[in-house]
Amino acid sequence: MKSYHRHKISQEHEGFTVENYLKNILQYSGRKIQKLTRRKGILLNGKTVYLQKKLNAEDTLSILDLEDTNYGVQPEKGAIEVLYEDDFLLVLNKPAHQLVHPTGQTTRGTMANYLAYYLKQRNVVSAIRPVHRLDRETSGCVIFAKDSRSQFILEQQLKERTLKRTYWALVKGIVHPPSGTIDAPIGPHPSLANRRAINEHGEQSITHYQTLRSFPEISLLKLNLDTGRTHQIRLHLAHLGYPIIGDRMYGVRSPWINRQALHAYDVSFRHLKENHEIAVHAPLPTDFAQAINFCDKP
Repeated sequence: MKSYHRHKISQEHEGFTVENYLKNILQYSGRKIQKLTRRKGILLNGKTVYLQKKLNAEDTLSILDLEDTNYGVQPEKGAIEVLYEDDFLLVLNKPAHQLVHPTGQTTRGTMANYLAYYLKQRNVVSAIRPVHRLDRETSGCVIFAKDSRSQFILEQQLKERTLKRTYWALVKGIVHPPSGTIDAPIGPHPSLANRRAINEHGEQSITHYQTLRSFPEISLLKLNLDTGRTHQIRLHLAHLGYPIIGDRMYGVRSPWINRQALHAYDVSFRHLKENHEIAVHAPLPTDFAQAINFCDKP
């Protein structure tokens, strides 16, 4: 049986077209509007309507509920750490060495597989929708949306920079100046498909950094992103001359930690219904904390 969400049009929205109301008030993505149109899932006062129809006050706009029918990945029993959850999203704490979602030959053992199992145990069917990604070796906060509308809103927050991500990194060298901004475009590597490179024809990429602590020949940095390019922090810091400790692709190997010392320390965003700010923090994992302690030894 079809289910609909019903919206009574207020006086202030009189004159909006159906399409504008869906995009700007209900915050539906263009892709979802297309899907609703194909399924004749948009009704005005109980009748199918075209997208450019203008709305009147007291009209009732009914939108078909496009329920997910599968998870998009194979549910698999495994440990996940939920840092925050509400009706719209989850924030999980990703351990180092785990993929966010299946890719290439790896189809099992990812956060997405484990999250699908977590939802299945609660009788919730929802496609797994990561809002952003972390490299396999990076630990910390990852946001997953529970439905397509929530995903669209969170992606808009990401573009508008009201969804903020903060990282910690251990880098080689004493960073000078101790705080600043790296603005260097990133594009494909000229010869290595799995790498990225600073490229004047690449996409604009901006990273802000601040030194939290300085040790002999090592710095602990806090980083914020204006953009989210693949390998952005790792490549930007290497470009600046302060590569991340343990980063075998762009940085330097380290006896203190067997992966890149990069941790997604926290995320903050606007609550999708009540609009207040939510801040979620991921504690430093043991290997990262031990590396800091080693650096701090005289």
